[in-house]
Amino acid sequence: MTEIQERSAYGDRVIAVEPGGDDFIPEDARHGTPRKLFWTWMSPNMEFATVFVGVLAVTAYGMNFWQASLGLAVGTALGAAAHYLLSARGPLHGVPQMVLGRLAFGYRGNKLPAAFMSIMCGVGWFATNSVSGAFALNSLTGLPKVPALLVIVVVQTAFAFFGHNLVQAVERIAFPLLAIVFALVTVVIFSKAHLGAPAPAGGVGGMGGFLLTVGTAFGYGAGWNPYAADYSRYLPVSSSRRATGGYASAGLFLSCLWLEVVGAASATVTGSAQGSPTDVFTANLSTPLADLTLLAIAVGAVAANALNVYSGAMAFVTMGFRFSLRAQRAVVSAAFGVIGFLVAWWALPDAAASYEGFLLIVAYWIGPWLGVVFADEYLRRGQRVDDLLYDRSHTNWGGVGAFLVGLVVSVLLFSNQEKFVGAVAKAVPQLGDITFFVGFLLSGAAYVAVNRSRLSRVPVAA
Repeated sequence: MTEIQERSAYGDRVIAVEPGGDDFIPEDARHGTPRKLFWTWMSPNMEFATVFVGVLAVTAYGMNFWQASLGLAVGTALGAAAHYLLSARGPLHGVPQMVLGRLAFGYRGNKLPAAFMSIMCGVGWFATNSVSGAFALNSLTGLPKVPALLVIVVVQTAFAFFGHNLVQAVERIAFPLLAIVFALVTVVIFSKAHLGAPAPAGGVGGMGGFLLTVGTAFGYGAGWNPYAADYSRYLPVSSSRRATGGYASAGLFLSCLWLEVVGAASATVTGSAQGSPTDVFTANLSTPLADLTLLAIAVGAVAANALNVYSGAMAFVTMGFRFSLRAQRAVVSAAFGVIGFLVAWWALPDAAASYEGFLLIVAYWIGPWLGVVFADEYLRRGQRVDDLLYDRSHTNWGGVGAFLVGLVVSVLLFSNQEKFVGAVAKAVPQLGDITFFVGFLLSGAAYVAVNRSRLSRVPVAA
């Protein structure tokens, strides 16, 4: 059976290993409607990592509830807007997001952002969410943390191993449970929260704290941006771009903002609970609801990481390593599960500190990446591009250079991490951390400056 025949036979089968890796999806293998993207992007964000973004805004960044909610809304909206644009391109081109990135970076140059995504998203996010799932399973069942982590990792890696259709089905099935449980949690948390309480002492506070809140929320939401077309590329080419982008971005925005705000509210509840972050969060709930919430947290971690390991493996495959097309994505998914387990095991003792820094680092590279990708799309509007996606001779070192300039300059000047503070952030601490904004603008502007003349000479498609 040829590779194209295997793709066509895969169709909408759920219990089947997805054939191939980063190849184009032929029209006779396309299926589904844009509406399914709503739960695809709702379910993976209905988990504890999302809640903890809101907790950080209050406890670490010194915001009161209302300041935190505004900052969370701004950051999440920016990430969702980018997700709209990227998801909308999936049905038209029928390829993964990182393959589309070859336009802006070239075939070989695209290995750089693909490596960033493989490591930070396929491994980093996978490990981060696995830790919260392991904590929840440990509290719910009494299973020791490392075996609990192993259970979570094995389940979510198995889903990703089978591929696209099973991953989509997992998100759809998980959605009702997660929505109902977290709706109940929302009611209880808000009934006990002190929404008018002043900002806690000891946090960053002021404009700096607000910008850190925006940056962290953006890092969380935009962390999904390099995955966007992976889950819309199977839709028929005739699918509405507006509906495709709209459902994807709505699911992302609503789920992130909802649970982030719940997290901010939970940080205003008076209590002295001890234990893991998930124990502290569920301490204010009745025992039956606390147990349901722990179950939902574990399920949410699996829902998130099915996407993380699948798309992380997809990004790795797009780096151009040559081996069996049928086996490559599935095999890499399994390997990422092993690596993610080891990283999560290492992070178990101090998960909160690791998570705070990780969210900002994600935003650091995604800002410049988005700047280059959107600048390239703007300059190529109306041009034929599909012939470049698998052309190994296609180069665009201007994209790589613009990305590196934006990344390096923005981090050196504006980073505001515990481990490293940039020159401008050190001199003007009230700026907080605006690295991702600067990286986006600088890389986008650099790309336009370098490539405007060259790309303007490319003929527009008839």
